[in-house]
Amino acid sequence: KEINMNILLTNDDGFDADGIKAIRTALEKSHNVYVVAPEKNCSGLSASISYMKEIEIKKESERLYIVRGTPADCAYIGLLNLLNDEIDVLVSGINLGANIGNDVLYSGTVGAALGGRKLKFPPIAISSCEHKPKSLEFIANKSCELVELITSFEKQEILNKVVNINFPDIDEESYKGIKVVPIAKRDVPPTPDILKNNSDIQSFRYAASGAPIKEDFLTDAEAVKLGYVSVSILDYELLDPNFNSLEFENFINE
Repeated sequence: KEINMNILLTNDDGFDADGIKAIRTALEKSHNVYVVAPEKNCSGLSASISYMKEIEIKKESERLYIVRGTPADCAYIGLLNLLNDEIDVLVSGINLGANIGNDVLYSGTVGAALGGRKLKFPPIAISSCEHKPKSLEFIANKSCELVELITSFEKQEILNKVVNINFPDIDEESYKGIKVVPIAKRDVPPTPDILKNNSDIQSFRYAASGAPIKEDFLTDAEAVKLGYVSVSILDYELLDPNFNSLEFENFINE
């Protein structure tokens, strides 16, 4: 059946990036989409907020707001200040570049999604592993299908989680299916590039992330490498219910 939702759409590539434009077009065929997105690229900012700083927002239209702030600013201000309609789900993406493995810890795409964990449906972060995919339109349409599938999943345990989706560089003909997988661990990253190395001042630039570590089970990194769309369920509750805190408390108080 047709699903009509109110969707807050954001990203970390910026409001005018090709990825967010493509998925907006796909989602708007069946849903009310409100775009609250950064003015410029904010990759790597994780869930950081503009703490105690003025955040300027430009209202382009009733459903498009441009934010001089972080991706997380967009999520929180969009939900708490800007939009009058009740939002059902927050979608972040489509990011042009992978967010697999430990990258989710500093991803602005995933960081923006965190702000939507208390909504009716779990927030969804979506990325294309290829910066210039062969068919962004196909990825956007398939993303829309996944958003509708995820929001129709009735198990309560998925609430307060974040759904992280990564697409390999595929089109309709090369689509192989979806794998629901844990995230990969990454090896030690390469040494950051040295840009300046004077006697009194040094400057560096981060290089790529460490390579994904090969496991004896399928991870998101391996799934996309094999040509599958990876879907991972991320838990950001920061609480391990199995950890014996009383035993630890007794230990440190000895």
